[in-house]
Amino acid sequence: MRIGVLTGGGDVPGLNAAIRAVARRAFEYGYEVMGIRNGWAGLLEGDGEPLSLGSVSGILHVGGTILGTSRTNPLKREGGIEKCLENARDFHVDALVAIGGDDTLTVAAALFKAGMSIVGIPKTMDNDVSDTDYCIGFNTAVTMVAEACDRLHTTANSHHRVVVVEVMGRDAGWVATIGGLAGGADFILIPECSCSVEDISNHIKRRYEEQGKGFSIIVVSEGADIYGVEAKEDLGETDEFGHVRLDRRNMGKALAKAIERRTGFESRSVVLGYLQRGGSPTVFDRVLATRLGVAAVDLIKESRFGYMVAIQGNRIVPVPLEKVAGRTKKVDLALYALAKVFY
Repeated sequence: MRIGVLTGGGDVPGLNAAIRAVARRAFEYGYEVMGIRNGWAGLLEGDGEPLSLGSVSGILHVGGTILGTSRTNPLKREGGIEKCLENARDFHVDALVAIGGDDTLTVAAALFKAGMSIVGIPKTMDNDVSDTDYCIGFNTAVTMVAEACDRLHTTANSHHRVVVVEVMGRDAGWVATIGGLAGGADFILIPECSCSVEDISNHIKRRYEEQGKGFSIIVVSEGADIYGVEAKEDLGETDEFGHVRLDRRNMGKALAKAIERRTGFESRSVVLGYLQRGGSPTVFDRVLATRLGVAAVDLIKESRFGYMVAIQGNRIVPVPLEKVAGRTKKVDLALYALAKVFY
């Protein structure tokens, strides 16, 4: 048997750990492994290379993906699904492991319906894939956010400033909620909950008047909407999955300016951007990626296709791809309320 493996969408730490796990488990069963380059683009273009023990050695701790990635969407290409099936046959791939977020897994679900033997692995630093508690890359991202907040606390305190930390999070505020909670943020703003700049400004003033706090750390998701903040909304063209580049909104900068106008406190903004998805994976992400990669190959060995391997509690369970595709896991508002206890 020959298994194909690809990584799609944005890169995150832990992808190489997952590739390594897929390959090592496959080799244990006597299977061959074909690495598909640059996500779905590689399957559309017939671009791949066989993987060996040597090619997956020493990559457990390495960030990014040795296979490359892209935001190519076969569903937007004329005959895209048929071309993917054709190239999979040309590669002599009997089953495919697709590692990615909602967009990648939505394509995987469509390919399964078209007849491809496929298994998915959830990865996204946004942690918004349905029916899994954690996605590869999320723990590393929020660890970085917490560390950034730690560093920003000292400089904000020294200069008596408000610092707005803009983090990733298009439709769900998991990174802001968990990263902000762990980093001691004084206010967290996410797409799931509406808020106004007046609410934020009043909170900052109360911190000063009641607690003597002359500084604040505000963590905001790039996809948050805040009444009274004029973030840029003309963001240009969308990618093949219909997404605009939310960094162009300049939400952090716009919010900092609005806070300064209302409070009189000097306010600055920091955009963490790609720092959140760069570098080596945490221990948690390394182990999670390893478990999910091994579980994906085990499903293939059992001829159980059309599933995503998910972690629920501490158990790895198969979830039908059709149940995952097109769904976004929103932040648990009880968890968001927990963060408010410490404002």
